[in-house]
Amino acid sequence: MERKMRLIPYQLNAEVEEVSEVPAGVEMIQAPKVWEQSKGKGMTIAILDTGCALAHPDLKERIIGGRNFTNDDKGNREIYRDYNGHGTHVAGTIAATSNQTGVVGVAPEANLLIVKVLDRNGSGQYEWIINGIYYAIEQKVDIISMSLGGPEDVSELHEAIQKAVENNILVVCAAGNEGDGRDTTNEFSYPGSYNEVISVGAISLNRGIAEFSNSNNEVDLVAPGENILSTYLNGKYARLSGTSMATPHVSGALALIKALANQGFERELTEPEIYAQLIKRTVPLGFSPKLEGNGLVYLTAVNYLADVFKTDEKTEELKV
Repeated sequence: MERKMRLIPYQLNAEVEEVSEVPAGVEMIQAPKVWEQSKGKGMTIAILDTGCALAHPDLKERIIGGRNFTNDDKGNREIYRDYNGHGTHVAGTIAATSNQTGVVGVAPEANLLIVKVLDRNGSGQYEWIINGIYYAIEQKVDIISMSLGGPEDVSELHEAIQKAVENNILVVCAAGNEGDGRDTTNEFSYPGSYNEVISVGAISLNRGIAEFSNSNNEVDLVAPGENILSTYLNGKYARLSGTSMATPHVSGALALIKALANQGFERELTEPEIYAQLIKRTVPLGFSPKLEGNGLVYLTAVNYLADVFKTDEKTEELKV
């Protein structure tokens, strides 16, 4: 199978030597307000991407292992180092550890499994990606995060994703960056357009739809994807834009949600049940569902609604 898949095109806005902050996107989805209850401990996210900068100070404590499926490093399965930067950036948004320096990810105590399926040029054979999905299934991960895509609907790729979902794994994918800012057109990228995945579109830090974000009926929700600060190569940091950057916000959010749900329900919830918990934690932004799906992931939405209902109940009591 020689057909290739590439990184969804993204924009490098700037490289940064030193930072010490909670990135604006992480704040925007309300992750810090959930950290007292959960930081994603016990959850494992498989990142199918270009590898990871394993020695990055914000990531080295989070990485529990991985596998290389590409031809980089002569195809050595045990070397899953990132030569591109994209995979490292995604990893930081998901789970950069809280260490008083650098950046903090959405789920700073979650585990990361690095599954390198794209080479240093950001290109990968479909076979590599399919094998990477089956590897993640074997490792019994909780979430698979894929900020990659292509125009072809390949049945073997679809089958691998269906198998992951059957194994109770949440699969989160970038919607794609071929959009034109309008809901009157449809842009499809795979695997993001498969019904079984959680398809993530991008918004700006001002809550506007990113013009590049794909629109179609398979978009489930949106997350920050413009000018996103995260970890990068050589211990540095960078600001990148793309639905690739929105996707890890949702993957990290799911780690927090699943950890909380498992505690609250005292059992492991199914993939559809966790998906329902995610959608409960979205807020509409007023755009077409083809652009924003169910809206922005907003982790405190459930708490906000509970407070509103309590206020309504008190008002009714006063009326009585």
